[in-house]
Amino acid sequence: MGAVDYYKILKVNKNATDEELKKAYKRLAMKWHPDKSHQHPIKKDEAEAKFKQISEAYDVLSDPQKRRIYDLYGNSGLNSEWVFKEKGNEEIVNQKNVKPPAIESKLVCSLEELYKGCRKKLRISRTVPDDSGQVKIVDEIVKIDIKPGWKKGTKITFPEKGNQEPGITPADLTFVVEEKPHALFKRDGNDLVVSQKITLLEALTGKTLDLTTLDGRNLTITVADIVTPGHVMVVPNEGMPIPKDPSMRGNLRIKFNIKFPSRLTAQQKYDLKRVFSEADN
Repeated sequence: MGAVDYYKILKVNKNATDEELKKAYKRLAMKWHPDKSHQHPIKKDEAEAKFKQISEAYDVLSDPQKRRIYDLYGNSGLNSEWVFKEKGNEEIVNQKNVKPPAIESKLVCSLEELYKGCRKKLRISRTVPDDSGQVKIVDEIVKIDIKPGWKKGTKITFPEKGNQEPGITPADLTFVVEEKPHALFKRDGNDLVVSQKITLLEALTGKTLDLTTLDGRNLTITVADIVTPGHVMVVPNEGMPIPKDPSMRGNLRIKFNIKFPSRLTAQQKYDLKRVFSEADN
């Protein structure tokens, strides 16, 4: 449906009969007719706008052809050009210059799939008319080539692969990429972000990190500098591939979470004070 709900305006349900529509229209038209004396705070211009809306709703819903188009495509369909034909006792509706809105489905991909690229095969079921005009369900396999670096929200469209009714152009079928959460990495644009816990000792004296990349490589990273709270280490060219140029990649950002000891002995405190006092000299 579009922004305007004609059924709601006339206060009837979608299965309302012609007689129910007529009664609803008469009741509301009498209430909102501009020439009727309205009590404050209802103003004449407000009554005119409401009466116009009621009349428009009844004009559409009382016309079988307009009502069918509205039920299928809302207001946008009513503003398009249509051709109506008769084939035997069956009405055929041909749409011109407008297509039904696309049907969207989620395409869930792992971060590894979006990193390396892959081919997905999906089975779709849709309704199509046979030679006699009867609707039947057909199954079909569609193939989608996921390109390295594709992001959440990327759309892949198969023209006219939606459900089809006799005489009406079928809708496009669109798949929208959804990114499955990863256990280790998070994506930020073209960058990958990983959180790494280290001890206070490691933050001060250094550490070697071993990470497995999304394409299965072993990545050894040496942390030689002192790590302070909030420090982020950037490893260039180890992020997601950039779709326009898959040979280029974003960065890998390592966020450190320093684990401080919950308690220290008197001797440990003494040793630390001695070490840091010597470092300050």
